[in-house]
Amino acid sequence: MPGGVPDVSVVIGAFDAMPYLVACLASVAAQSIGPERMEVIAVDDGSTDGTGACLEEFAARADMPVRVVRQSNSGAPGGPRNTGLRLARGRYVFFLDADDRLGEQALERLVAMADRARTDVVLGRTVGVNRRAASSMWGATVERADIFTSCVKYTLSAQKLFRRELLVRHGMRFDETLRTGEDALFTLEAYLRADGVSVVADYDCYYLVGREDGKHVTKSGGYEPRFASARALMELIARHVPPGRKRDLLMLRPFVVTLLPQFGPVLLRQSEEVLRRKMALAAPLMAAYWTPGVARRLKTAERLRLTCVALGRPDVLRDVVAFLQAGAAPARVRRWGLRYEAYPHFRDRAAGIPDSAYRLRGSVPLRALPRRAAGRVARRLGLRGRRAAAPAGTVPSKGRGGRV
Repeated sequence: MPGGVPDVSVVIGAFDAMPYLVACLASVAAQSIGPERMEVIAVDDGSTDGTGACLEEFAARADMPVRVVRQSNSGAPGGPRNTGLRLARGRYVFFLDADDRLGEQALERLVAMADRARTDVVLGRTVGVNRRAASSMWGATVERADIFTSCVKYTLSAQKLFRRELLVRHGMRFDETLRTGEDALFTLEAYLRADGVSVVADYDCYYLVGREDGKHVTKSGGYEPRFASARALMELIARHVPPGRKRDLLMLRPFVVTLLPQFGPVLLRQSEEVLRRKMALAAPLMAAYWTPGVARRLKTAERLRLTCVALGRPDVLRDVVAFLQAGAAPARVRRWGLRYEAYPHFRDRAAGIPDSAYRLRGSVPLRALPRRAAGRVARRLGLRGRRAAAPAGTVPSKGRGGRV
């Protein structure tokens, strides 16, 4: 494309990606959008397994322009992605991991959606191959998704189509200081700055491949990088969204996806010292961003665990997690029109965990209901109470006439 501007620049960051890279590159070559509408920037991030040579060989035979950059290892995926983004010329940029692959029509469909809807970010349906992939956001193709109320906030990987002008205008780059979660930070910032986010859900655009050697960055590196990732994401949300409902809705993502797993079954295999260190790392995040609006939107077990973290109660947390791990079901309790799940230490004064942590999601106190609805519930509860208190063999009367 001498002097031309491609529709899409495919940026491939690669580190020791063999043999998965072969299928990845084959999927790029097979794209239905056609070689005249795309370019490839492939960055070998200090590989030692022949990845660089494979990229050079592909560049020599490919029908589309391919630029190969070989650099010293940066230590994280953000480094090669930033290199590729700096060299990209396309109207759009797509970040492709070297061990994954594209559906044949992926780029054509994603670009067509962005052009039709005039949106800046497009998500393509992702499926897992030998690993799990997020699925809640693929229910329907949507030209303009609400990032606050929809499930798109739960897929913040970098494998999206981004309008390059958006990224250039805001000087967006991947944070190379983060060992994990740099893609979530980049993608959520793009969502927040974008003029619209679209979803292509009717075609398998991206195949997320599980490596047999298990070398996925998101599965390595210990627990401390996860807290750094959560902190960066929460700070980003707080900078862009004022306190209130919308901020709470976005905060669900770092709390549920990043923090909550650190206080799940894994802690039963870790020492007391590690648990206390985790709680110390979480403490400033809980103090700054844990709000009633976030808490009430969580399932009971999720809210209860994070409440234990917020209150600094590792002992209660361990008991709750052990109960969950055993697969036991909590008893359901109703008090004053509210429903609770009686997990360990429910109404235990010594534990100091408020009843609200045990409340079933969607259970609303009477004072929060409209007056008529509250009256109906109160009368129903009152009638039940009178019936329960009536002597055996009698039925409490209703109204002045004694009729029931």
